[in-house]
Amino acid sequence: MLLVLRYLITMKIDPWSSTTYQDYSRLRDEFGIEDFSDESWKNLPHPHKLLRRGVIFGHRGFQLIQDSVTKKKPWAILTGLMPSGKMHLGHKMVIDEVIYYQSIGADINIAVADIEAFATRGYTLEQTKDFALNEYIPSYIALGLKPEKCRIYFQSKNEDVKDLAYILGKKINWSQMQATYGFDGSCNMAHVFSPLIQTGDILHVQLEKYGGNRPTLVPVGVDQDPHIRLSRDVAQAHRLYNVIVTKDNKIGVFVKIDENVSKLLDNAEKILNSLSFNKLKRITDYKAIYIEDAVEEDIQKIDEKLARTETKLGGYGFFQPSATFHRFITGLTGEKMSSSKPESAIFLTDSPKDATKKIMTSKTGGAVTLEEQKKYGGKPDECVVYELFLYHLIEDDKELQDIYTSCKKGEKMCGQCKKYASELIEKLLTDIQEKRKNATGKIKQYLS
Repeated sequence: MLLVLRYLITMKIDPWSSTTYQDYSRLRDEFGIEDFSDESWKNLPHPHKLLRRGVIFGHRGFQLIQDSVTKKKPWAILTGLMPSGKMHLGHKMVIDEVIYYQSIGADINIAVADIEAFATRGYTLEQTKDFALNEYIPSYIALGLKPEKCRIYFQSKNEDVKDLAYILGKKINWSQMQATYGFDGSCNMAHVFSPLIQTGDILHVQLEKYGGNRPTLVPVGVDQDPHIRLSRDVAQAHRLYNVIVTKDNKIGVFVKIDENVSKLLDNAEKILNSLSFNKLKRITDYKAIYIEDAVEEDIQKIDEKLARTETKLGGYGFFQPSATFHRFITGLTGEKMSSSKPESAIFLTDSPKDATKKIMTSKTGGAVTLEEQKKYGGKPDECVVYELFLYHLIEDDKELQDIYTSCKKGEKMCGQCKKYASELIEKLLTDIQEKRKNATGKIKQYLS
C-alpha cells in the first residue's frame, strides 16, 4: 500500500533544494526525460567514462549534439558554476564532462551564476566574485579546461543575458513559473527572476555575436531540469516556424505569427526546394506548406535549415537546447555531497591527509563483520568508496569491473578499497593543487 501511495504522489524537482534523488527511472518517466543508452553516445569519439558507465542516465534532445559531432557541425556547451562554497568532487563531475566535450569540438561557455547566488543563497556579488576567481576557475584550469574556444562570464556583467531574460520573459506567465518551480507568495522577486536569467544564459550563446544559431548542450544534474524545460519552452515559443506531423500524418511547415506570412512561406518554400522536396502544397490561409514527399525522419533537417534563416526575418531561430542529466555522487556520509556539510565531501583544496581521514570513516556497502562479508559478499552498488572509483578515481573499465566482482564475491574487504581510494585521491588532489598554483595567472585568458 505504501508503495502504491508513493507512486501516486507527483514528484517535484527543486533546483535549490538539497534533495538526493535515487529513483532515476521514475524521474525519466514522470518528466519525459529520454534514456541515455549506448545508442546516445556510442558514435562519439573516445567516450568519457561518465558516459560509458551510466553516470549520465538521461537526456533531452541529445540527438542534435550527436549529429553535430559526427558531421562536424558547430555546437556549443553552456554550463554554470554556483559560486557559493568550496568546489568538491560533485562539482568536478560537470567540468570533467565539459572538458571532454571541449576535446571533441564544442564551443565552451561558462556562466558564473552570481545573480542566482545573490537571489537564492544570499551572497553578495563581491563574495561570489571571490569564490569564482579564487576557488572555481583555478580548479577548472587545473583540471584541464583550455582557453581556446572558451569563455567564462559573470551573469551580472553580461547585458545580453539580462536583456534576453527580460525580453524572452514576455512569453512566460506566472502560472507557468508556479507550475515549474512551485513559487508561492512568500518568494522574493529576485528569486523569481533568476530562472529567466538562466534562460538568458542558455539561449544567448546562439546570438550572432556569440557564434550564432547552433545546437547547445547543457550538462546538469537532474535537479536543474526545471531550467532546461523552461528554456526549451521559451526557445520554441520564439520560433517563427513549426515543423510537425499533422493529425492525418502529413509533414507540415506552419508559420507561427500573423505578420509577413507570405514572405515567411516564400522563404520556407525556397528552403524546402533546396532540400529537394518538390511535392509541396501551400495553403496561405492556413499559414502552412504540406510536404507530400517528406517523412518524419526529415523533420530535424528541415527545422534546422529554417531556424538558420529566422534571424534574417526578424526572429531568433533558437535551437531548443539539449541537456544531459547525471546521477548525483553520494556524499561520504551517505547523504548528498554538499559544500555545507564538509564531512560529506572531498573538496579539491582538501589536504590529502584530510581526504584520507574522510575516506577511512566513510559509509561502505560492506557487511557488519569480516566473516559475513567473506561469506555473503559486499554491496558495491551501495558503497560510496566504489562510487569514488566509478566517477573519479579509476579510468580503466576492466580494473573497475574487477573491484566490483571481487567485492560481490567477498574476496575484497572494505579496508582494502578504502586504502586504495586514499592512495588514488592523494595523487589526484596533489596534481590538482600543484596545477592550481599556476592557474591564477591564466584566468584572464578565459574571462570574456
